[in-house]
Amino acid sequence: MAEAEGKTRAGFVALIGEPNAGKSTLLNRMVGAKVSIVTHKVQTTRARIRGIAMEGAAQIVFVDTPGLFRPRRRLDRAMVAAAWGGAADADIVVLLVEAHRGLTPGVEAILAALKERIGEGQRVALAINKIDRVKAEALLALSAELNEAYPFEKTFMISAERGHGVEDLKTWLGEELPEGPWFYPEDQIADLPLRMIAAEITREKLTLRLHEELPYQLTVETERWEDKPDGSVRIDQLVYVARDGHKGIVLGHKGDTIKAVGQAARAELAEFLGRPVHLFLQVKVRPNWLEEKERYSEMGLDFKDGD
Repeated sequence: MAEAEGKTRAGFVALIGEPNAGKSTLLNRMVGAKVSIVTHKVQTTRARIRGIAMEGAAQIVFVDTPGLFRPRRRLDRAMVAAAWGGAADADIVVLLVEAHRGLTPGVEAILAALKERIGEGQRVALAINKIDRVKAEALLALSAELNEAYPFEKTFMISAERGHGVEDLKTWLGEELPEGPWFYPEDQIADLPLRMIAAEITREKLTLRLHEELPYQLTVETERWEDKPDGSVRIDQLVYVARDGHKGIVLGHKGDTIKAVGQAARAELAEFLGRPVHLFLQVKVRPNWLEEKERYSEMGLDFKDGD
């Protein structure tokens, strides 16, 4: 094994960018498994989910940070603080920018914050994503504009969804990480506890099924995990909502919404775990869950206000 030869590399790579820039899609493609939830809604990644990719003798540990946006509530502030914390601790930072949106006010704010928050000598690369949506001339112009705004070490043109350019980025990261032993066993793809991944999968299904503000007013916790003698697993989860009215929306007419969510989550969990899953969901009203320290710990976030 490469590790035994003492030539291994290992390090942390933080993917940062605006919400919906494609960070989770890129992480999942690099790791080769669905680790971070992917939805069409913004701000769905709350915890600093790490995916682990092997590139030759290098182990790349990805920190999939919450999308950077202007925070309003305590949860927002905790998410943004987690994102910058992940970037500051990483060996390499990769900023994702959507090709068709270009240098938005949000990207400008991230570039300004990079100059303020990221230390001298921190390595930052640029990945222009969704390149299939614009013409080549526009891509070159955007690359020049962004590199003028910030001294990126390297620029990559990619499509995380289609896979274009992703291998080049992954190869470069593998070559540039510090020499040292691996942090995790070779066959481990995420350091999040399985209970937390299970909760994220159910929350993804709820997010896809529900609309508007409600997904940000709910959270999912895995309350019980029981490995059965026949190889299956029983998972009991609680869906916390902030208001009575939200509970009815989550349950749906005659319970059809929560039933559909449970079926979708169970199918994906069974595929992810590679064994039969018995999933039981219960919806509870907890008016102040957004202000409860325990909920933040469950999501891997710091309860104290981000600045």
